[in-house]
Amino acid sequence: TQAGGCFSAVLKDGITRAPCLVLPSAMEAARLKAWIAEPDKWAKVKAAFESTTSFGKLRSADVHVAGRNAYVRFVCFAGDAMGMNMVSKGCLAAVALLQSVFPAARLVSISGNVCADKKPAAVNWIEGRGKSVVCEAVIPASVVKSTLKTSVAGMVDVAVRKNLVGSAVAGAMGGFNAHAANIVAAVFLACGQDPAQVVESANCITLVEALEPSVEGGEPDLHVSVTMPSIEVGTVGGGTALPAQAACLDLIGCRGAARGEGQAPGDHARMLGRVVAAATLAGELSLLAALASNDLVKSHMQHNRKPTLAPAAAAAGP
Repeated sequence: TQAGGCFSAVLKDGITRAPCLVLPSAMEAARLKAWIAEPDKWAKVKAAFESTTSFGKLRSADVHVAGRNAYVRFVCFAGDAMGMNMVSKGCLAAVALLQSVFPAARLVSISGNVCADKKPAAVNWIEGRGKSVVCEAVIPASVVKSTLKTSVAGMVDVAVRKNLVGSAVAGAMGGFNAHAANIVAAVFLACGQDPAQVVESANCITLVEALEPSVEGGEPDLHVSVTMPSIEVGTVGGGTALPAQAACLDLIGCRGAARGEGQAPGDHARMLGRVVAAATLAGELSLLAALASNDLVKSHMQHNRKPTLAPAAAAAGP
């Protein structure tokens, strides 16, 4: 708030499901992939998928071939719903169409793990799933010093050596951040989201840079951003109807479906995705500052322990 807030944007919006089909040969699987890529055939797949839903819109269907197996990764715009039920129902209709053209294709599973739901997966990190969001803020050097109790150079040093180099050494996938999962989990529990989807929703790269001084001879300000490609959220259905969680969504201003004047379907869910990113940005700033100033352990000892109780007074004798 002292820095004027943050700015965010939704880069992509689409939930995914990837049925696994097995065909008689790898060549037949390749033929299915080529068939879907033809514009007139794609139009038929899209029509079959969208016949099952009022709000869902099929945006793409990429086929990943592995031998005789074809994994069709459907990407569906789901309005203000998180969309797993919606995309799964549409997939069944699309698969039925594919089987009418490829009668020997056998549906092994409506979910073939290329979705990828509730699992660490590079496909979500690269292609996105749910809401792909970027959020940024510029923190004046004076605020870094007075409020965060550290320096711009110290923040940058920790962010690069921890978030980037340390995560690379660890072989991290989607984990180029300080503690994004802590914030994502908190917002998910408060707002009625699926806690298991924190796995992929916490994919995040946090970047911290020193900006050129705005005035000659001045100190550089701090630019911080989080890019989160797979935040899976919705504002209708599931746990969003629970009283406490509905109240939290009301506080944010995105409870239920977006139907107000000037609103478009999906606006509320996109807002919630942006709130998740903004909260994560704040959490990243806080922890990176505590690490840069070496206050992390002291803070935990001070704020995360029960107060010591004075021993009970000895009972008065007779």
